[in-house]
Amino acid sequence: MIIIPMDHGLTIGSVKGIDDMASMVDKVAQGGANAVLMHSGMIKAGHREEASKDIGLIVHLSGATALSPNPNRKVLVCSVERALKMGADGVSIHLNIGAEEEPEMFQDAQKVIEACREWGVPLLAMNYPRGPKITNENDPEVVNIATRAGAELGADIIKTNYTGDIDSFKTIVKGAHVPVIIAGGPKMETTKELLQMVYDSIQAGGSGVAFGRNVFQADDPTKLVSALRKVIHENYTVEEVLKEYNF
Repeated sequence: MIIIPMDHGLTIGSVKGIDDMASMVDKVAQGGANAVLMHSGMIKAGHREEASKDIGLIVHLSGATALSPNPNRKVLVCSVERALKMGADGVSIHLNIGAEEEPEMFQDAQKVIEACREWGVPLLAMNYPRGPKITNENDPEVVNIATRAGAELGADIIKTNYTGDIDSFKTIVKGAHVPVIIAGGPKMETTKELLQMVYDSIQAGGSGVAFGRNVFQADDPTKLVSALRKVIHENYTVEEVLKEYNF
């Protein structure tokens, strides 16, 4: 799956790429993204469901601003029921595994999971290892804990960090027992580097990506999403994609 998160505005404000939500949603839809992800207040400003550009909608239920005394503490800002009334195909929550407020975030997650089970709504859990004990957020050991925690709680899909190598990520994916997709993180230096990470994650058994800034701040978001589709949905190699798209 290819999900394009556009929930960044709650955390860091209006930035390049999501300053015009409707335009960006159309661009990624044209490229073949499966869904966009945003906060409920942006749906009227961004989500499109035209016959030729249909794209799934995931409503993000948790958040915090960068100005918060502790940005790692994510709180619920929307409900499953409200998301359904606004036309959501699924919902997502953010859990920082290892943060000092991890117990409170688990309690929030339990409420969301129970509501998702009640209404039959797919849940994407964004589980990142972040906290005082974590020095490397891509360390396989901590990514493994964060990923399995999401599955243990009852999420249907887990979004987490890529560990940097196929073997370690393969072990993590196998142990999750639900689809695992990778985050993009900060914008990468080269398209080749981004595509290689995606290709490797798929070889390890990953189920796709949830890329925000790497897509909506790209020079040509439509072209990049189309290239991602080649790797994720059509089993292209990185070299084949680079050649076809002339990156």
